[in-house]
Amino acid sequence: MSDCTVMKIDEMEAVYLGGFKRARAELGVEAFGMQVIDLPPEYEHYPEHDHTHDNQEEVFLVLRGGGEIEIAGERFPFDSERMARVGPEAKRKVWPGAEGVRMVVLSGVPGAAYEASEISKLGVPDPMAAG
Repeated sequence: MSDCTVMKIDEMEAVYLGGFKRARAELGVEAFGMQVIDLPPEYEHYPEHDHTHDNQEEVFLVLRGGGEIEIAGERFPFDSERMARVGPEAKRKVWPGAEGVRMVVLSGVPGAAYEASEISKLGVPDPMAAG
């Protein structure tokens, strides 16, 4: 058997009420962070954040839908024709458009071995789940 994993995105374990697919863990990726994030139309609550605490850079890639990505206070079109790389110190926020957005977010620390965040591990409880 070859060393590969193929899965449907919607069959991957998810947290944050299904909006954060644990793609990295489901596919067995160990070298970098990777998740699929689904945001509904016009969703305003994607958190503005940076990665100064862990020094990660991120790459954002839209699979469907779109909107805008705000980086260091400047908004850019965000759709399947564009990708965005954001360094650790820049604040970023995604603003989905009328169709919502499904995006892949890749992450890693330049020059360092990847360490998976707890929320990206299979079986870790959904912090938004009832109970």
